[in-house]
Amino acid sequence: MAVTLFAAIDVGSYEVEMKIYELASRVGIRQIDYVSHRIEMGTDTYTRGKISVEKIEELCRVLQDFVRIMEGYKVSGYRACATSAIREAQNSRLLLEYVKRTTGITVENLDNSEQRFLDYKSIAFGLKDFYKIIQKGTAIVDVGSGSVQVSLFDNDKLVTTQNIRIGNLRIREKVADLARQTVHVEAMVEELINNEIVSFKKMYLKDREIKNLILGGDYIYDLMKKESVSRAEFELMFEKVVESRPEDIAREYGIPSESASLILPSVTLYKRLIEELGAEMIWLSDMALSDGIAYDYAQKKKFIRTEHEFKDDIVAAARVIAKRYQCNKGHIRNLENLALPLFDRIRKSSGMADRHRLLLQIAVILHGCGKYINFSNAADCSYSIIMSTEIIGLSLRERQIIANVVKFNTKEMHYEDTVNCLGMNPEEYLLIMKLTAILRVANALDRSHKQKFDAVRLSIKERELIIQVDTREDITLERGLFPPKAEFFEEVFHIRPVIRQKKHL
Repeated sequence: MAVTLFAAIDVGSYEVEMKIYELASRVGIRQIDYVSHRIEMGTDTYTRGKISVEKIEELCRVLQDFVRIMEGYKVSGYRACATSAIREAQNSRLLLEYVKRTTGITVENLDNSEQRFLDYKSIAFGLKDFYKIIQKGTAIVDVGSGSVQVSLFDNDKLVTTQNIRIGNLRIREKVADLARQTVHVEAMVEELINNEIVSFKKMYLKDREIKNLILGGDYIYDLMKKESVSRAEFELMFEKVVESRPEDIAREYGIPSESASLILPSVTLYKRLIEELGAEMIWLSDMALSDGIAYDYAQKKKFIRTEHEFKDDIVAAARVIAKRYQCNKGHIRNLENLALPLFDRIRKSSGMADRHRLLLQIAVILHGCGKYINFSNAADCSYSIIMSTEIIGLSLRERQIIANVVKFNTKEMHYEDTVNCLGMNPEEYLLIMKLTAILRVANALDRSHKQKFDAVRLSIKERELIIQVDTREDITLERGLFPPKAEFFEEVFHIRPVIRQKKHL
């Protein structure tokens, strides 16, 4: 049985940790080592805006130790990821370049949506009966140092996911000086976070019923020591934490003393969300970002299988955004049935990958969202909406690709000017052109938004992409507006799309 050793490194806001995993097709994933070191980089970022030279040097020393450990295990691969402390630091680029030069480790600066997607994967793989739980209304609450992610599920589908910038370390730093002036710190924390939580409930919960609540984040599992609890059990734990000193909490629950000051902000966040969501059952996860990194690697390398298709969650999140901006559902479905087969037909010769197909699908789903704001300037409005809206599982760069594909679906694309304007590398720019060409052709085939075609068949003969459509309707409009789209498609792929209508007796 072939065994692979993999290292997952989490450069967090108050701790740097590494886990070594053993991966094998028969047994899946097994953690075999864990090391960590306390560095409160988040304190620098959330108070000063940047991370000090002293802490960067300390981080490098820790990562150099991690390198030696990985060499000792002879790991086959590693992935190192940074979260909000580095992501929000003004000197993040300098920091990451220095770390790479000093230690040899490439640290990915994860976007929040990428980080939370890995957290979500760790919970999905690590929590028993996860797939049964999310069949009913379920909320996953993931408390981090800089923010809280709340994801809502129903019938195994992701309904929405939102990020609220009220994490435990950020809260602790905000109330640190004020805490000396009151004995009821938890009440002050509640005041600080109430507006965001209540606003989230008004905007995204409405009449949605939440049966299950899954709590993720550091130390919540340590406080309860069990996988599921009732609301009453959680409230008893909360009262005990409120009445205890941080050092007593650390001693009783086996939590590092330097982390105990984060417990009160964390449990207060959980308490208020439990109250607002009104869940019947509370589930606790002890999984971490490093576990999500390992599960993601193991899934891609086919060491493990899952009954849940995580890619569908990204698509579901996009559909929720489209619904919010009242996009034409029938037109979107029709475009998916046109654009995705077009992609599949030319994929092999175009050098595109599965991930690019997903980006095209998201572009199709969101291509009309800007009309909600301004019909006359829908392209630029669509771009702004997509760039301003987090989509779980997609990086900022991927959102930028999607936003530009949507924008240039209707706006003219000037070659060199566009390269400079977008700030993209050549590969990303070419991908935008390819996906835009496909979206333009698909959109032209349903220009009337009437879904006129009963069936579409695609075939390539010599340098023509023959689009044979089965319809009894008049497609004069589609034929008339098609040539400019076909011309651009031919420039990009060197294949000329041609519409042919099936004859009916």
